[in-house]
Amino acid sequence: MATILIVFAAIAVLTPLLTRWLSTRVFAVIALIPAAAFIWTLLQGGAVQNGGVVAETFEWIPQLGISLSFRMDTLAWLLSLVVTGVGALVLLYCARYFSKDEPGLGRFAALLLAFAGTMFGLVTADDIVVMFMFWEITSVLSYLLIGHYTGRKESRGAALQALLVTTFGGLVMLVGVVMISVQAGTTSLSSIVDQSLTGPATTTAILLILVGAISKSALVPFHFWLPAAMAAPTPVSAYLHAAAMVKAGIYLVARLAPGYADTPGWTEVLVGLGVFTMLVGAWRSLRQYDLKLILAYGTVSQLGFLMVISGYGTRDSALAAVALLLAHAIYKATLFLVVGIIDHNAGTRDWRHLSGIGRQAPVLAVVAGIAVASMAGLPPLFGFVAKEAVFTSLLEDAMHGAVWGWVAIIGTAVGSILTVAYSARFFWGAFASRRNAEPTKLHQDHADIIVAPAILSAATVVLGFLAGPIDSLLTPYADTLGEGHYHLALWHGFEPALGISAVVVLLGLALFWKRIPVARFQDRVPPLLDASRGYWSSMQFVDRLSAKVTLFAQRGGLVQYLSTILVVFVLTLGTIALVGRAWPAEIRLWDYPAQVAIAFAMAAASIAAARAKQRMTAVLLVGVTGFGLVALFALHGAPDLALTQALVETITVVVFVLVLRRLPTRIAQHNKPVRRVRRIIIGVFTGVVMGAIGLIAFGARQAESIARELPRLAYEEGHARNIVNVMLVDIRGWDTMGEISVLVVVATGIASLIFVSQRGAAVPRLSGARSRRSPKARAQVVADPHIGEKREAVGRHSWLLGGRAIAEANRSILLEVLVRLLFHPAIIVSVFLLFVGHNEPGGGFAGGLLAGLALVFRYLAGGRYELGEAVPIDAGKVLGLGLFLSVGTAAGALIFGGEALESAYFATDVPILGHLSFGTSTIFDIGVYLVVVGLALDILRSLGAEVDRQQDEADIDEQSTDEFSPSEVAR
Repeated sequence: MATILIVFAAIAVLTPLLTRWLSTRVFAVIALIPAAAFIWTLLQGGAVQNGGVVAETFEWIPQLGISLSFRMDTLAWLLSLVVTGVGALVLLYCARYFSKDEPGLGRFAALLLAFAGTMFGLVTADDIVVMFMFWEITSVLSYLLIGHYTGRKESRGAALQALLVTTFGGLVMLVGVVMISVQAGTTSLSSIVDQSLTGPATTTAILLILVGAISKSALVPFHFWLPAAMAAPTPVSAYLHAAAMVKAGIYLVARLAPGYADTPGWTEVLVGLGVFTMLVGAWRSLRQYDLKLILAYGTVSQLGFLMVISGYGTRDSALAAVALLLAHAIYKATLFLVVGIIDHNAGTRDWRHLSGIGRQAPVLAVVAGIAVASMAGLPPLFGFVAKEAVFTSLLEDAMHGAVWGWVAIIGTAVGSILTVAYSARFFWGAFASRRNAEPTKLHQDHADIIVAPAILSAATVVLGFLAGPIDSLLTPYADTLGEGHYHLALWHGFEPALGISAVVVLLGLALFWKRIPVARFQDRVPPLLDASRGYWSSMQFVDRLSAKVTLFAQRGGLVQYLSTILVVFVLTLGTIALVGRAWPAEIRLWDYPAQVAIAFAMAAASIAAARAKQRMTAVLLVGVTGFGLVALFALHGAPDLALTQALVETITVVVFVLVLRRLPTRIAQHNKPVRRVRRIIIGVFTGVVMGAIGLIAFGARQAESIARELPRLAYEEGHARNIVNVMLVDIRGWDTMGEISVLVVVATGIASLIFVSQRGAAVPRLSGARSRRSPKARAQVVADPHIGEKREAVGRHSWLLGGRAIAEANRSILLEVLVRLLFHPAIIVSVFLLFVGHNEPGGGFAGGLLAGLALVFRYLAGGRYELGEAVPIDAGKVLGLGLFLSVGTAAGALIFGGEALESAYFATDVPILGHLSFGTSTIFDIGVYLVVVGLALDILRSLGAEVDRQQDEADIDEQSTDEFSPSEVAR
C-alpha cells in the first residue's frame, strides 16, 4: 500500500511534464496507475473475505507513537475499489472531455491523480493522525480542483467556500482526534475502535470527530458547499462529489461505528441530521433546472441517506450501508459523466433548452436511464438491492420499539419518494422531446467518451445479479457490529420492504406527474433554511469587522504601526527585565579595542540613517551597520557567518535600490516628519531594552552549553569540519527546511504583488537570441524590444547581448566588460562554496547568495533582457526544484527505514582526488542553493524586470499622449 502511494505521488509530480508531450492522451496513461491499484486491491479480496487484514507499518515519529501504518480490511477494501476503479474511469473520460487547448491541463491531471492517491491513503491508513493528514490534503486538493477555472469568479468563490467549510470541520475534528488518541493511549485507528472507550471525554472527542465527518460529507448545515462546487469541471464532480471526497465522512462514521455507535449523542446527531439532510437536498433538487445542480442536491440528499444508515449502529444496517455506498458511487458518477457529455454536445445543462437528446443519442439515454433507475431503487439493479436492505434493517429495529428506528424509516421513505421524483425529473429534462421545441443541435464528439459511464452503468446491472457473492464479501464488516440475519439478495420474496419500495416508486412518479402544482407549492414555501446565505453573511460580517479593527488599530501609516509595536515591546520586555533582575555577575565592555571602533561606526551610521534626507543615502547608511556585523563576525573567528552576512547585506542593498527607483528621491518630500521627540524617545528606549535583554541572556544560562559537543558531532556524526554548515543541513535540518519554505513563500508573495495577473508570463528574451552561439552572434543587433523590427549592425562591440536594448545614455561599457569577465568565475566560485561548505567556509546558502549576486550584476549591466538570456527559465521552477530536493532528502530516509533528515554517507578513495565523502546532506544543501538562487531570480524578475516593463509601458503611453492635443485626448 505504501508503494502504491509512492507511485501515485511520483507520477503526479511527473504528469505536468508528460502533458507537454502527450497532451490530453496523458489522462489515458496516468489512468493506468489507479487501474493497477484497483486490480491489486481486487486481488486482496481473498485475504479480507473471511475477516482477515492486509497490513503494513513503518515507524515515523516513535516519540509520539505515530507510524505510517496501513491496514486493509473489508471496509477499506471496498472503499479502495471505489476510489481506484471510479478514479481510473474518470481519468479515462478526461482524455475525451478536455481539449488540447484546455488551460492548466497538466496541472489538472496531476491534481486529479494526486487526489486519487490521497483518497487511497485515507481509506487504508490505520494511524488516526496519518488518516487526518490525508483528510486535510483532500481539502486542499479539492480547493485546487474546484477552482480549476481560475478566470471565473464563481469557480474561485466555490473553491474557497469548500476549503473554508471542510477545513473548519477538519480543525474541530483534529481536537477530537487528539483527545481520543490520548484517551486510548495509541494512535492506531483499529486499536481505538477495538477499545470502545466510554466516558465524558470520549463522548466529547467522538462528537468533535463527527463534526469533521458531517462537514466533509455535506450534511446540513454544511451542505451548501457541495452545490456551489459544481462550478468545477464535470470530471471533478463525478469523482470528488460522487465517489471519493464526500464519501470520506461516510467512511469515517462507518469505521468508528463498531466501537462507538452507542456513544451518547451518536444516533441523535447522525440519524437526525441525516434524515433532515436527505429531505432538504431532495426538496431543493426538485427546484433545479441545471442538470448538474439536480444531481448536486440529489447527492446532498443521498449523503444524508448514507449517513443515517451508516451511523445507525446495527449489524444489518451496516451491511445495508456499505451496499448503498457502493451503489451510490456507481450510479451518481455515471450520471455526472453523462451530464458532461450532454453539456459538451449541446452547449448547455439547462433542461429548458434541451429537447430530443434521447432520440439523437439513444445509447447515452440508455446508459443514463439505467443509472437513474438504480438511483430510484428499481429492480433488478444494485440500487434496488441496497435500498431493500436499508428498509428491512430500519423497519425491523423500529418494530422492536426503537424510536430512532421509526424516525429513520419514515424519514428515509419520504426522502426516497422525493428521490424518485427528482430522478424522473432529471431523465425527462435531459432526454425528453418537448412540444413546440426544435430538437437541440448536437455537435459530434468522440464516440468513445461514453465508455467510462457505460462501464459504470453496466456495473450496476451486473452487481444486482451478483448480490449473493457481494454479500459474502461485505458481511465481515457488518459482523463487527454484532449479530444479524439479513443478507443481500435481488429477491427476498414479498416482504414489507418490497411494499415500501413499491409505494415509494408510485408516489415519487405521481409527484413528478404533478410537477407543475408541486413547483407552485414550492414557490409559496419560504426558504426557512438557507445555509448558503448564512455563510455569505458570516463572511461579510468578518470582512466588516476586520475593516473596523484595521481602521482602529492601524492609523497613521507605517510610523504609527512601528511605534505601537515598539512601545508594546518596551513595556512588556522592559518590565520583565526590571522585575527579573537576572543580570550577569560580571560585565566585560569589550574583548578588543577594534570592537569599540566598529560599534561606534555602526551607531553613527544608524543615527545618520535616521537623520538622512534622501532615501538612497539612508539605505547605504543602514548597509554600513550590516557590514559592521561582518567585521565583528570575522574578528571573532566566524568566517562562515561573515561571508554569509556580507553577501546578504550586499544583495539587500541592491533590492532596496530596485525598489527605490519607483519612489521619490527625498524622504518626506511632501509631508514633513512630526513628533520627532516622541520617536527619539521610543527609539532610545527600544535600544536600551534590547541591550538589557542581551545582557540578561548572557547571564541567565544555568545549564552547560551544548556548544562544546558541536565539534565532535560535526566530525563524527556529520562527517565534516565546518560546524556551522553541519548544523544547518544536518543537526538543525528541520529548521533550515522551514526557513527555505519561508523563502519560497516570500518569493511567491513578492512576485504576486508585482505581476498581479501576469505571473506566468514568458521570460523576456531578445529575438534572435538563440543564434548567439554562432561566431557572428555578438556582432548582430537584435530586434528592438519595443518596435520589433531588425536593424543593421553597428560598429560598437557588445559585451552583453541585452546591453543593446539599453539606451546609450544609461549604458556602461565598463560595467558590461566587468560583468562579462566576472560572471562565470562568480558562478564557479558559488558552486565551489556549495560543495566545500561541509569542511570549509561556504555552503548552499552562501553559494546561492553569491550566484544571486552575480545575476544581480548581470541584470544591472544588461537590463531585463540580459537577465532573460542569462537564465531563460522560470524562477518558480528553480524554487520548486530546490524545495523538492530538500524535502525529498528528508523523506528519502524514511523509505530506507531511517528517520526524516537522517543523513547517509558514501566514502571512497579516488585516484588523484584522494579520499572523497559524499552525504545526502549535500543533496539537501543543493536544494538550499537552488532555493536561494530562485529567490534572487524571482526578486530580479519582479522588482527588476517587471518594474522596468511597467515603466517602459508608462513612458510609451506618455509619449503617445504628448503627440495629441488635450481635446484629441479627451475625444
